[in-house]
Amino acid sequence: MGVSVAYLVSGVGDPAVELYGGQLVVDGMALFFQVIFTSVTALVALASYDYLEDMRHQAEYYILLLLAATGMSLMAAAGSLAVGFVALELASLPSYGLVAFLKQNRGSVEAGLKYFLVGALSSAVFAYGISLVYAVSGSLLIDAVAESVRNTGLPGVLGVGVLMVLGGFAFKTASVPFHFWAPEAYEGAPAPVSAFISSASKAAGFALAFRVMTVAFPIEGVVGAVDWVLAVQVLAVVTMTLGNFAAATQENVKRMLAYSSVGHAGYVLIGLAALTGTGDGGLVLGAGMIHLLVYGFMNTGAFLFIALAEYWGVGRTFADYNGLARRAPLACVAMTVFMFSLAGLPVGGGFVSKYYLFAGAVNAGVWWLALVGAVNSALSLFYYSRVVKAMWIEEPAEGVDVSSYPSTLYAAVITAAIVTVVLLPALGLFSGFAFDAAAAVLF
Repeated sequence: MGVSVAYLVSGVGDPAVELYGGQLVVDGMALFFQVIFTSVTALVALASYDYLEDMRHQAEYYILLLLAATGMSLMAAAGSLAVGFVALELASLPSYGLVAFLKQNRGSVEAGLKYFLVGALSSAVFAYGISLVYAVSGSLLIDAVAESVRNTGLPGVLGVGVLMVLGGFAFKTASVPFHFWAPEAYEGAPAPVSAFISSASKAAGFALAFRVMTVAFPIEGVVGAVDWVLAVQVLAVVTMTLGNFAAATQENVKRMLAYSSVGHAGYVLIGLAALTGTGDGGLVLGAGMIHLLVYGFMNTGAFLFIALAEYWGVGRTFADYNGLARRAPLACVAMTVFMFSLAGLPVGGGFVSKYYLFAGAVNAGVWWLALVGAVNSALSLFYYSRVVKAMWIEEPAEGVDVSSYPSTLYAAVITAAIVTVVLLPALGLFSGFAFDAAAAVLF
């Protein structure tokens, strides 16, 4: 994380540094996303120290965590479709093991198995899509693919290949209709693992998607074969709408956050859906990167609060959180910050990042995308406020003991809350890096 921040600030990656014949690319986008992955990994590793207390196989847990983070970092820097696929597998395979880490817990093992089976299918679809693109372009390097697919004589093959590659990204980002693994995996996994795969893994999928879709398949070059921007627009609307409506019907807080994560994937998809060729593409793509940065802290913090509640023996329903603020006021203040920031209220960086996204959509001429996003944000306030109401207004639940305060888990939750709040005024410091990195990739 320190190296990525130092390189980003010092201008390394402008212009992009290519390694191994262009197989790896170190530029502003890669470094920005690596800051996101490493930040989430640091918070999860810190919180896991107390959460895993007295559990077996702790060394294996941290090894799997670091292997997955390594794969995510390579996904952000992939300059080749082959490297992107291998990096995606390096990020996914340890994640399957992490989800099923509680081997004596039927829910954890079942979630890991479902995640693995759906992941295997999506990997096959993604790999087959890559093979079709290679058949048309004769290359796996992202830059070379862009040159070869313009005015190709095989538009049908290319169109199917692009859609299959897009489907692989949709799985990794838990976008509808490839989202059905997410609620099961997030609910069954240990809460720190849920934080990790819902924040870092989602950002990794978007990191690879942003680079591949904008560099290898520029819409003006492949529009004769497939209008993938239109497909992403449909994907964004359906994903954010279904995710938010499903979250609003949940009684389990962890499952609510899982569907909320699906909804946020829809918001970030606006970063690709608004690349219509009009307006400032760097603005909306950079806005997607900024939202993933803020989301990394506020969503990770929310899941880590659930881990803290599980440590205290609190149940997972809204009713189980009743009156919790009277026993643990500081932690509940942090959870309140996460909930309102996820909803887009001006208490954290989520307000600014959503503003950038919606402004970028309007600037690109797809104002209706911004309108759908705003309506869904208003809906999300309903179910996020249910958590806040339960903690602060309802009468306390019986039999909850919060006399112990796990130091590292508590520190991770509070740190995530502080960063979420600080990003509200300070996001302007990071937005320049995101917008410049996005513009460099597009042009």
